[in-house]
Amino acid sequence: MQSKRVWAQLLGVEKTVIERVEFDEAAEVIVATVRPARGQRRRCGQCGRRCAGFDGGAGRRRWRALDLGVVRAYVVADAPRVSCPEHGVVVAAVPWARHGSGFTRAFEDTVAWLAVHTSKAAVSELLRVAWRTVGRVITRVAKETGAGVDRFAGLTRIGIDEIAYKKGHRYLTVVVDHDSGRLVWAAPGHDAATLGRFFDILGPTRCEQVRLVSADAAEWIAKVVAARCPAAVRCADPFHVVKWASDALDEVRREVWNAARNSGGTTLARDLKGARYALWKNPEDLTSRQRGKLAWIAQVNQRLYRAYLLKEELRLVFKLRGVRATVLLEAWLGWARRCRIPAFVKLAKSITEHRAAIQATLRHGLSNGLVESVNTKIRLLTRVAFGFRSPDALIGLAMLSLGGLCPPLPGRA
Repeated sequence: MQSKRVWAQLLGVEKTVIERVEFDEAAEVIVATVRPARGQRRRCGQCGRRCAGFDGGAGRRRWRALDLGVVRAYVVADAPRVSCPEHGVVVAAVPWARHGSGFTRAFEDTVAWLAVHTSKAAVSELLRVAWRTVGRVITRVAKETGAGVDRFAGLTRIGIDEIAYKKGHRYLTVVVDHDSGRLVWAAPGHDAATLGRFFDILGPTRCEQVRLVSADAAEWIAKVVAARCPAAVRCADPFHVVKWASDALDEVRREVWNAARNSGGTTLARDLKGARYALWKNPEDLTSRQRGKLAWIAQVNQRLYRAYLLKEELRLVFKLRGVRATVLLEAWLGWARRCRIPAFVKLAKSITEHRAAIQATLRHGLSNGLVESVNTKIRLLTRVAFGFRSPDALIGLAMLSLGGLCPPLPGRA
């Protein structure tokens, strides 16, 4: 094997001619002077189209390559500009690096892989780059990898949710494919305009292919789904519906507690305050002490215990499926409407408004559980990504980690 081919392999460059390699003793770095192979010259840096030359650019540029042993390595080449009919005058593309990057592809792919699989301290220390630089690299790699993959192919069942990624009401809207379990799209914002951009990308034909959409009861999600995917059935997330019942139960508990405290029953008020975990937890998870607390509530306050039973029966609705669940839901609505507990009468009205979406959930068994799992992983990535300047880097890291876009390590594909 000739030495130039060896150097190309060591530097991780393809379709590249190695002109010479030198060791800069003053800087203690290896510098490889290269040029694109014949078929790779005079191409637009953005679209890759063959274009007419414009000028020699601003002179030579250099790109950081993977370290060779313990020595840093750089690739140096001319950076002429070309005139693209679509993008105007741009720097010509080079086969060893992405457009606008100061690193080789092999270096950036390694950064992306390490960012997904290791800690941020390990990435920065091993590759000798700043963490904010890692964020910019991740954004470029995710954008290019995503452009080469049809992430929206075959989407028929999707889940939509929002997640806070930063203080100050900064949210991401996320879309997950229920069939593959992968994150397929995310963007900053949590409103109709943000979600509309997803359906714009999806296109009318693929919007018609979407059959089931799981989401919470957010009105902006319901409106956009109804307008853009009229054939899709929206399924209400059971977790959020049961949470409504838990919130209503807690409202009743606070009312009883306040009434006991205002009437001078400090002991009763203290015992009721300590009973909230027994009221919140699922029956199968209760300790013996908490079961005793529930039995005590049943004796001292029938109204609060009835609210607890209403919450548990609604939870039971979602444990069932099909006709049995629908029948039980109708029975629960009848009970809640005449229970004379204002919080649950109000809840019955809310559930009646969303009855179609809830019944679709009971019929199809689709929930946002998978989406919540993805959100939990995004929260973990948010901690890892602390220090990134923009949400684009966080989204890029999420797409690499949870969207299946992470590139393999160089030389291991």
